[in-house]
Amino acid sequence: MLNSKQRAFLRSLAADADTIVMVGKGGLADNIVKQTEDALTARELVKGKVLETAPLDVRECAEQLAAQTRSDVVQVIGRKFVLFRVNKEKPVIELPKDKRRK
Repeated sequence: MLNSKQRAFLRSLAADADTIVMVGKGGLADNIVKQTEDALTARELVKGKVLETAPLDVRECAEQLAAQTRSDVVQVIGRKFVLFRVNKEKPVIELPKDKRRK
């Protein structure tokens, strides 16, 4: 689970990131889940967009995709969303530590 400081850090990284995942009228088909899974493994932070033709709204889509890929929803804004999952074997992004937790 991400804390607010980590979420803010990831949002700042996502601002410049390219949109990788596009969800269209097919919804969350297996190929979209697989593409997201692969991108999370390689990059840890994935930006996606839900097109107007999609059967789900953006929040639903982000939460379902996060559940299927075991990732966290960092942000949902407009028609875009950001997901994050740590790559335990080869971490790419180092999150800020929560100084209150020991």
